[in-house]
Amino acid sequence: MSEPRIAETTGLTKDAGWELGVRKTVPAPVPVVWAFLMGEGLQVWLGDVDALPTEKGAAYETRDGVRGTIRSFTEGYRVRLSWQPLDWPHDTTLQVTVKEAAGGTTIGFHHDRLADRDERKMMLGYWKSVATAIAGRFEG
Repeated sequence: MSEPRIAETTGLTKDAGWELGVRKTVPAPVPVVWAFLMGEGLQVWLGDVDALPTEKGAAYETRDGVRGTIRSFTEGYRVRLSWQPLDWPHDTTLQVTVKEAAGGTTIGFHHDRLADRDERKMMLGYWKSVATAIAGRFEG
């Protein structure tokens, strides 16, 4: 039996299933970017929701059917939550971080516990488009 090709297993971890990471640096300071992500920017990355709870274990649900619970929340730095669209039979874990970078703030999306390579590919495209949309709010 031959070893699987690298491309076939890219994003597959031993413990967290399929995962992905997307980062984008925007020309704004961390507090401004964090305030956007937790305020009007929720619509861009999470969906149609008024606010995101910050207490560990608190549940949330968007009007478009994404639901989950807060796993951890560190003001101004990171939110980790379970993330499950209405039509998915399983939940996943999403982490959103902000970090000071040369020229601004790097926003990171890390998504794991994805079901398979196809789900990873779909969500990689989704998070890349989200990152681009967020960056567009801070550029020009």
